[in-house]
Amino acid sequence: MESNKNSLFGVFVVHSPESCPLNNEKSKEIFKEMKRKLENNISKFNVKKIIAFYMSVLEHEWVIIIEAENAHDIEELSIAVGISSFNTVKIVPLRYFDDVIKKLES
Repeated sequence: MESNKNSLFGVFVVHSPESCPLNNEKSKEIFKEMKRKLENNISKFNVKKIIAFYMSVLEHEWVIIIEAENAHDIEELSIAVGISSFNTVKIVPLRYFDDVIKKLES
């Protein structure tokens, strides 16, 4: 059963040094268009908002915190904007720490 309630997801993205936009022209072109594509496609895939987007350049890893209806929509967004074209993408449901504490105390 699908819920209309938005949830938090951590999107963990990793690429190799060889496919890094710093080292690979095709990846660089995709990367340069990514912000525009994210902004233009976010609502199309039922993503409410990107809460945070961090990059560790030398580790070739990104961490994106997204509020969305479900992981499948994030998967489709990742494909549409090109994230998955040179990265592996892991989508993990998240909970706020305080919510877990409240649940444990109830």
